[in-house]
Amino acid sequence: MVDISQAKSICMDASEVDRALTRIAHQILEANKGASDVALVGIVTRGDTLAMRLRDIIRDIEGIEVPLGKLDISFYRDDFATYISPELLNTDIPFDIDGLHVVLVDDVLYTGRTIRAALDALMDIGRPACVQLAVLADRGHRELPIRADYVGKNIPSSSSENVRLYLEEIDGITAMAIFDIAPGSRPGSAPLPQKGGER
Repeated sequence: MVDISQAKSICMDASEVDRALTRIAHQILEANKGASDVALVGIVTRGDTLAMRLRDIIRDIEGIEVPLGKLDISFYRDDFATYISPELLNTDIPFDIDGLHVVLVDDVLYTGRTIRAALDALMDIGRPACVQLAVLADRGHRELPIRADYVGKNIPSSSSENVRLYLEEIDGITAMAIFDIAPGSRPGSAPLPQKGGER
């Protein structure tokens, strides 16, 4: 299990994350008049796990299993050239997105650059009827004109802080936490646990 004892604060615990996702699922269904034309596409590495959870909640509410995919934006990032060896996590969208209401799912909305890259990647795959954005947290500091349609929680933060989501399926714990950014480091998502059982 990941140790988050060094966090400055815990913004959301596991039950708050669950409640936020349930609220987002209901909002998606209301906005789209049901689930018949909805597809969920999560941005790896934690957006895809959130999308899986949303898929399950929508199935419980509507009795419909909406199409689910995951999107790797590694080569679409505008800072791609600054990474010597980006980790490829693979896009897997096993359905035709043309004409669907695609809900992009991510953990934390920050500058908007990740979402811009995701939109570029998505448009290379197909032509959805519309693209909506669901995020668990919006921390502000936007650099591009991008906003979320569905937000679990607005979390005011400083640009010198990291807002990171940890999920049981990946990290052994579910929580949204704020950390100070270490000197010389850059903002970013929580690192993936190391392979071989180390976390």
